[in-house]
Amino acid sequence: MSNAKIITVTTQTALIAACDRLAQGSFLCVDTEFHRETTYWPELCLIQASCEGYEVIIDPLSDDINLQPFLDLVADTARVKVFHAARQDMEIFTKLLGTPPTPVFDTQIAAMALGIGDSISYDNLVQRLLKRRLDKSSQFTDWKRRPLTDKQLNYALGDVTHLRDLYINMVADLDRQDRSSWLIEEHTALSNPDLYDTDPAKAWQRLKLRKTHREYIAIFASVAAWREDAAQRFNKPRRRILKDDAIQEIADQVPTDEAAFERLRAVPKGFVRSKFAGGLISAVTRAAENPAEWAPILPPKANNSETPAGAPEILKVLLKAVSDEAGVVPRLIANAADIERIARGEVDPSIAALTGWRNEVFGQKARALLSGKLAVSFENGTVRLFKL
Repeated sequence: MSNAKIITVTTQTALIAACDRLAQGSFLCVDTEFHRETTYWPELCLIQASCEGYEVIIDPLSDDINLQPFLDLVADTARVKVFHAARQDMEIFTKLLGTPPTPVFDTQIAAMALGIGDSISYDNLVQRLLKRRLDKSSQFTDWKRRPLTDKQLNYALGDVTHLRDLYINMVADLDRQDRSSWLIEEHTALSNPDLYDTDPAKAWQRLKLRKTHREYIAIFASVAAWREDAAQRFNKPRRRILKDDAIQEIADQVPTDEAAFERLRAVPKGFVRSKFAGGLISAVTRAAENPAEWAPILPPKANNSETPAGAPEILKVLLKAVSDEAGVVPRLIANAADIERIARGEVDPSIAALTGWRNEVFGQKARALLSGKLAVSFENGTVRLFKL
């Protein structure tokens, strides 16, 4: 990290100057500090940004700040935006911009392609690649409080000064190993607007359906939409409005009056009389009375053949072997759902493990193994592959 005084932007003039300097870089490293323990929407408290030779902290809580110049930088499709574990930062900027930033580079995902770790933390990655130890004593700072100390600002700025060095090093490593293309799909997925869609009508999709009959689905979806709308209106976490288990129980029991709600175990006593509960009974009643209108259309159930006994397990052994050989985290190649589908003999192009570089590393071998053209054995504790 630079030994120069930390640049903290609290005025519009300073922000414009900082953005002019950041615009000179070929990439933009970004991190945020925010609070959302008691809110639905993240409360943005601090923005840290860096590029080659420059780093800055922007205070979005300052009265004399309009973030538009910085948002223009983030929205610029000609500039790579670099994050670590990007999902929550992307959510914040998607709300501010109205669309997800692109292109992006996530150092946590890149670490998987380099075989460094699965969901590795920022401080562990910094220690592993840069041989630097981070002072985490300011980790639990209340970022809404002002003024912030130099120690707190130094901690926050480290999230983008080290990130800049990680990005430069990791891009070089990926290019050297010819793996930059391996991350295109993952980074493109981070900019998929569906990931950040808060439309209440789609809220049910984030929850697990336990039943598939029409009335249950209709009530389930209607109550999930009601909760999402209430969480947004009151700016409260979903769980503070109604827990997931309560949505399941309501869809099961179909309570349509206050007395029926009082008998439910997962719904707090007196909840339907609280300020949060307006419209809940109506959400249940209308879906129960007209399930055909309120039940979302589920995707057709795949007509899957039975999974051969032991096939997923042997494919997992193969996955571990090829991922070790390639020096990449197994989950980047194939997830559990991919393994199950391949084990059943599916060859659908929607199975990521059967396309592109994943197919070369694993998919082709997996199909050969299942068809008897490849064998797996163990020698001195090491997995060996043999063509038959």
